[in-house]
Amino acid sequence: MHPETFSHLIDKWIVALGKYDYEETLLKPDANSWSIGQLYMHLIFDTKYYIEQINICTTTDENADQSSNEFAQSIFAANGFPDEKIVGAPDNVRIPQPLTKLQLIEELIAIKKEMTILAFIITGSKFKGKTKHPGLGYFSAEEWYQFAVFHFNHHLRQMNRIDNFLGKKTT
Repeated sequence: MHPETFSHLIDKWIVALGKYDYEETLLKPDANSWSIGQLYMHLIFDTKYYIEQINICTTTDENADQSSNEFAQSIFAANGFPDEKIVGAPDNVRIPQPLTKLQLIEELIAIKKEMTILAFIITGSKFKGKTKHPGLGYFSAEEWYQFAVFHFNHHLRQMNRIDNFLGKKTT
């Protein structure tokens, strides 16, 4: 777990947002796809959830003996998601559009700060609790942190697909 890795990744997403005007952040390649704004909102919502889980894990020893499932273990062993399109949860269709680009930037900066602080809390925590990911089994605080990095990296491919639709240079 390296807070500078996560920090650099967030910076990359903030810089990438600069290539879109607000109207472009709302355009969807098709009815079943997200806009770039919805992609950012998804990352923000999910990372806030991961932050909640990390906070729980660093304050308890509950579920310390539980483990993640085989797919999750393969993700951690490979240090990232497989290079394939993964179908998300059905409620992903309800991801809202951002109100402004500034909203996205402010949320990303807040997440960056909180994750930096959490990296130090994780390192100093005497607790080894785990919480359950909705589809992947139990994660420790360190695993939730690492999963957040994997999640942002995974969605870079989706950003590139949306960039192709918008005629933008890919990241």
